[in-house]
Amino acid sequence: MTPVPLAARMDLARGGRWTSLSGGGREWLWSRPDPARTGVVPGSGFVDAGGLEECVPTVRGLPDHGDAWSRPWSGSPAAAVVTCDEFELTREVGEEGGALVAAYRLSADPGYRFVWAAHALLHLGAEARLEAPAGAAVRVFPEAAPLIGRPWPDGAPFLEGVWPTPLDLPLDRLGPDDGTAVGAVIRCPAVRVVDGADALVLRVEAPPEVPVSTALWRNLGGFPAHAPYRSLGVEPMLGAVFDLAEAGPGDAAAVPASGELTWRLVLAAERMDDD
Repeated sequence: MTPVPLAARMDLARGGRWTSLSGGGREWLWSRPDPARTGVVPGSGFVDAGGLEECVPTVRGLPDHGDAWSRPWSGSPAAAVVTCDEFELTREVGEEGGALVAAYRLSADPGYRFVWAAHALLHLGAEARLEAPAGAAVRVFPEAAPLIGRPWPDGAPFLEGVWPTPLDLPLDRLGPDDGTAVGAVIRCPAVRVVDGADALVLRVEAPPEVPVSTALWRNLGGFPAHAPYRSLGVEPMLGAVFDLAEAGPGDAAAVPASGELTWRLVLAAERMDDD
């Protein structure tokens, strides 16, 4: 495999959203035009335009997809900041050893708990696959209930299994559209997406006391019910649940006594060498 340099574009006026992640003639981010995206305000329901959204302090729940995606950011693509009611988030983006690195700092009252996800929706073919450590713990969420062959326990926020086939679901195969949608959280800090000759590595780096995971949203035309479409989310995250309100002990990040928590998102692309 040969490393492929990556370049990113961001839209600071609209939530700091990453609108492009490209390299070697390939665009990795899927996008979906929706004119409603331009009119969102804090507290708006999520408008899915694709790309990569910064979801914090939650993904599901309230505020829908967090409080940062619906606010304008200030600064530049290389060094941007957003101020929300309970926290401030700073993002600095640069190149390191051929990879694209985003360094984050969240400032808030000590003890403030949150979930963060780099909500990346990827443009992938039907043969694409997701590589994660075999045996990694996986949490599978209730939209998968029709697929597991047994009743979903009343009130259970998630069920647990192991990668790559938690609850006998082959989640490593992203697959063609089949009318299903599955949300899962893989308890690992790094994954690799392979699509043809190209691969994308996504990794989150955080202090050892902070829970790190990779969320998977495998929507193969199963969501939303009234107008389904295909969207594949591979989302490095701090935390282990989509909804902060469902976070138990060890399921969310917490701001230390210093009032600041820092972490990094590392993105690297590769291409298979010709024989």
